[in-house]
Amino acid sequence: MQDTRTALLDRLFAAGREVSAAAVVFHTALAELRGLSPTEAKALDLLDRYGPLTARELSRRSGLAPASVTGLVDRLERKRFARRVRHPRDGRSVLIQTVENQVAELTPLYAEWCRSLRELSETFTDAELDTIIDFLTEAAERQRAATEKLASGPGSA
Repeated sequence: MQDTRTALLDRLFAAGREVSAAAVVFHTALAELRGLSPTEAKALDLLDRYGPLTARELSRRSGLAPASVTGLVDRLERKRFARRVRHPRDGRSVLIQTVENQVAELTPLYAEWCRSLRELSETFTDAELDTIIDFLTEAAERQRAATEKLASGPGSA
């Protein structure tokens, strides 16, 4: 029984690594089509999903150091994908928001992949999809925690 479980977990972790590698390659190719680095593209994804964020919030969600976020936002502004705007509720604070027409140009690049994932999802029951969602959500949270430990420096991991 344990050998079966070990083999299943080995397959699961190998599949996770394959998904991770495929995601990195896909997002790198997508970013390059628009003249972006993968980090810039993922920052835009965060801004698109969560709305305008302060630099501190973008730093926390991305795992990047605050100084790195400043440079990242500078590059996104120069490329006209994002802009800094005054926070509507806190005049001392600045939000980073996407330039919508620029980000909208990325959407068609995802279309075929999204269609393919919807097709794949049809092969699973709702209960199976709930299980997959639970696993992926918790795996992402654990990966963020591992990233925080790594970013804290040597000896903290």
